[in-house]
Amino acid sequence: MEYLLTDFIPDIASIPDSSPSYYYQGYCVTTGELLRLPRTSLAEAIAKSLMQQLGTAPEYNQEGKMYGVLIVESAKGQQRVLKAFSGLLNGCSQVPGWVPPIPGREEVVADEVEVLRKLEAIRQEILELENIPQRQEYQDLQEQFSQKLLVLNQLHQQRKQQRHQQREKFLKTITGSQLDQALAELADASCRDGIERKVLKKERDALIIPLQEIIRQADQKIHTLKQQRKQLSRQLQTQMHATYTLMNFLGQSQTLQQLQPSGLPTGTGDCCAPKLLHYAAKRGFKAIAMAEFWWGQPTSDKIPGNFYGACVERCQPIMGFLLSGLNAVSSSHHLEVIYEDEFLIAINKPANLLSVPGRYLHTQDSVFSRIRNYYGDGNNFLAVHRLDFETSGILLIARHLDTYRQLSQQFQQRSVTKVYEALLDGVVENVPGLKNPIELPLWGNPDNRPYQEVNWLWGKPSITYVHLVDIQNHLTRVEFRPITGRTHQLRVHAVHPQGLGTAILGDQLYSPNSQYHRLCLHAREIEFIHPQFGEKVHLKTPTPF
Repeated sequence: MEYLLTDFIPDIASIPDSSPSYYYQGYCVTTGELLRLPRTSLAEAIAKSLMQQLGTAPEYNQEGKMYGVLIVESAKGQQRVLKAFSGLLNGCSQVPGWVPPIPGREEVVADEVEVLRKLEAIRQEILELENIPQRQEYQDLQEQFSQKLLVLNQLHQQRKQQRHQQREKFLKTITGSQLDQALAELADASCRDGIERKVLKKERDALIIPLQEIIRQADQKIHTLKQQRKQLSRQLQTQMHATYTLMNFLGQSQTLQQLQPSGLPTGTGDCCAPKLLHYAAKRGFKAIAMAEFWWGQPTSDKIPGNFYGACVERCQPIMGFLLSGLNAVSSSHHLEVIYEDEFLIAINKPANLLSVPGRYLHTQDSVFSRIRNYYGDGNNFLAVHRLDFETSGILLIARHLDTYRQLSQQFQQRSVTKVYEALLDGVVENVPGLKNPIELPLWGNPDNRPYQEVNWLWGKPSITYVHLVDIQNHLTRVEFRPITGRTHQLRVHAVHPQGLGTAILGDQLYSPNSQYHRLCLHAREIEFIHPQFGEKVHLKTPTPF
């Protein structure tokens, strides 16, 4: 079950050392620090070797599923490889040579079988109720009588028009009792039409209402069965989550129910990553690197031989607990707080860190996620504004919704003063100054994201004042004072010919040939009215370049 690295890769030295292609990550349950477990080139090479082994055995190609490998290190410094499969392998939870399932499932096997039997019986009963013959009979009768009523209504409309014409004629040609009798006959004809319509509807109702009652009772029964099904599933899930016990690298053990009292999806704990990490922690190993891949029959979103990260619904919510005990990312994970009170926090954001989490797993690390996880009341926090990934400087975090709304209003009203400092990659002597702003309409072309471009037809107004600080070593230092806050506004205003005509140093997006290690753009100062105290707040951080 614990393999040598050479069982997969005879020549370890032949594997190139490159940057990890992915990180499994989560926040430590005790310190709040970000923990990351890489998918290294060695882990991928071992996984590919395992794929070759799977390809020669028919039993591994009968169904599609996730497989995983975990490189671990013993207390004596010896590295080993663990391997796991998700769920069941051809109906078996335990297979020699593979990491066993997380303990606890065996305690509820009998109950699980009985619940699954009941769920299948409920499913069959629902299918029968959904397909009772009265439903089709009801639909056919509805269509028949709808057609009959349509034809009858058309006939009645024709008769009504004829009676109207006759009435107009009688009023012009006859008088007295003869007129009264003629009008009465027309009224009787109108009544007969109404009676004819009522008779047809009564005939329809006599046939349809009994069917409606049968269908109503069937639908009510279906609703009851679905509630029973939901309750049975929830009871089984709760029972399983109360017995599934995970261990992390701190030696802590918790059930899934303890980890997430509000509930986790069915199947949580059955994936490769939790099985591998739990087994490694239980045996006293240290996790070094991990890789998961799909093998067997493809699905709509899984391709055999491709690597995949932690699943969002089942694995990511427990990843922080599982990784707890491993080394934190680095001391750079800690952020510099330059201002803090009970209403807001100001952070000096480092370059190359997101302001807020992205939509993908590998873009979850950010200023906001770190701060929110570090503070006890972090779930109430809201990011007031954003800085580009590459930009450093002051970032405001509101601790409450009311503070967020008031600060956001100041940004919207453009009453917040912001000062950025930048180094331009060249000599720019004709800087407009603080009297003549750069005004260019910016547009995010959907066919060329994430670039912003100047577009006089579709672009939105963007305004920036620029002040020359100095020129040294063929580099121009400037201050930007943006009035608007468009995406990449300062970067485009710098590089565009109608702006400064020179890219910011290190801007590899708008100046791909730039080799500098960072974007030299820093949000140096910010000034705003405190949303609770009503006083002016002026924050400033030193420029790091």
